[in-house]
Amino acid sequence: MEFLHTDNAPAAIGPYSQAIKVNGFLYTSGQIALLPSGEMVENDIKKQARQIFTNLRSILEENHSSFDKVVKLNIFLTNMNDFGIVNVIMAEVFGDHKPVRSTVEVAGLPKNAMIEMDLIATVVDYH
Repeated sequence: MEFLHTDNAPAAIGPYSQAIKVNGFLYTSGQIALLPSGEMVENDIKKQARQIFTNLRSILEENHSSFDKVVKLNIFLTNMNDFGIVNVIMAEVFGDHKPVRSTVEVAGLPKNAMIEMDLIATVVDYH
């Protein structure tokens, strides 16, 4: 098991890792719309979703993976009415690749985020 970190995505805000690589898979912790500096993106679902995908891309690329290697995506929304907007952005990010996904509405997220995502992807250089 390898604990992963990139400075191109926000550091963990608690006692956990940004991501872990094990047995050919990369598992990310939940990402909210923080800039790598730790500053929260404004309260706009499109901007927050895009920032999260930017953070996830940084973690994937730093660790020899990419969105076309994503197996599973989990999305947590504070308002299920944002579901359609997030679908459009997800389609832009993934193109023809269609990972499995769960989307749930939650009562609240860290730092009053509107959305949180985590994913599981395969990696090229597994041990």
